[in-house]
Amino acid sequence: MTRTIAFFGLFVVAGAYAASTYTTQYDNIDLDEILNHDRVYKKYFDCLVNKAKCTPDGKELKDILPDALKTGCTKCNEKQKKGAEKVIRFLLENKRADFDALEKIYDPSGTYRKKYAPEAQKYGINV
Repeated sequence: MTRTIAFFGLFVVAGAYAASTYTTQYDNIDLDEILNHDRVYKKYFDCLVNKAKCTPDGKELKDILPDALKTGCTKCNEKQKKGAEKVIRFLLENKRADFDALEKIYDPSGTYRKKYAPEAQKYGINV
């Protein structure tokens, strides 16, 4: 996977800053459990949009998300990149308003949309 997957790789890349990679501590979280259960999903989403206090893993995600976007997820491992793609597809197909709200916070000038959209389309992701 390529840096496109970094575009709002929410819930997956969670981890503390490291010299060359993000932590793998959260690599085994069940993304389907988060994405398909509104209560759990809402906790992460509300954390990311500054509407609620973050859990420790939500805070880590929120802290590293700007770096992941800026660097094209170069510190992500393959599992994190695949998970990010899954999350992006889910948001765009099922929760477009949430995707848009996140984009307003993490990409207000549209820089990352422009940077990653052409490559995302190669994976069938239309942003």
